[in-house]
Amino acid sequence: MRLLINGVRLFVDFDGPEWVADGPTLRQKPTLILLHGGPGADHSIFKPHYAAALSDLCHILYLDHRGNGRSDDGDPALWTLDQWADDLATLCDALEITAPILYGGSFGGFVAQAFATKYPDRLAGLILSNTTAKVDFPTIYNAFGHLVGPEAQAAAQNYWGNPTSVSRATYGRICVPHYTQRAIEPDFWSRVLMKDPVALHFNGPTNEMGRFDFRAALAKITCPSLIISGDKDPIMPSAFSETLTAALTHSDSAHHCLPNCGHLPEFDAPDTYFNLLRNFLQRIPSKDTK
Repeated sequence: MRLLINGVRLFVDFDGPEWVADGPTLRQKPTLILLHGGPGADHSIFKPHYAAALSDLCHILYLDHRGNGRSDDGDPALWTLDQWADDLATLCDALEITAPILYGGSFGGFVAQAFATKYPDRLAGLILSNTTAKVDFPTIYNAFGHLVGPEAQAAAQNYWGNPTSVSRATYGRICVPHYTQRAIEPDFWSRVLMKDPVALHFNGPTNEMGRFDFRAALAKITCPSLIISGDKDPIMPSAFSETLTAALTHSDSAHHCLPNCGHLPEFDAPDTYFNLLRNFLQRIPSKDTK
């Protein structure tokens, strides 16, 4: 469905019932909100594997951020982390979702941190996968050079240093295949609804991607948090997650760096990855029964 939120229609979808029969009562499962990467991608990157692995434990909400996927573009001036966070807050109000567990992967992790640091009392748990509290571009370039090679390092520098349609296409051809250690089935990328304008607006050192810094604000977060990274992730190197975890000074947090995993560990080590998510979800207290 698409819901009118803060002046634009946002696309949302769901997996798994929120209320389940539990003996003589109905039990409300926690809501897990999945925030996709990009920007410029969509929620399809989570389907079908997240529901298959997690929907018995939680009610899953998928969201396409404004300017992404099947959501309205709206005013490009509002393609900002602050607006994406406010959109999520208003969406939760509209759907009467209280104390969700928020998952953010890559760019989705930026949005998750924007929400969590602005609305720290509204979360039951926070999962940040292969993301960062502050982007350090030279570290990314060096990671591509070390893990992939000089051609990928040059393509990464050309795109992230100066995002254009041409440099983005070259980056997609040379660098994106190295986001995982295992080949992903072609249908996965065919399903993703890409929107380049929002990526070109946000990415790069002179755009908001190069300006945001959540390191100090992460001290506001008090809910439990799970941080995941891959030791062979060239775009969000594991050192970023170490810094992020260290900044969560008031959260019961744990960082797991998965061996032989790239930017999408759900494909490189699915059993380990989803076991970490399941164990974390089972730590979150259940809601009241009715």
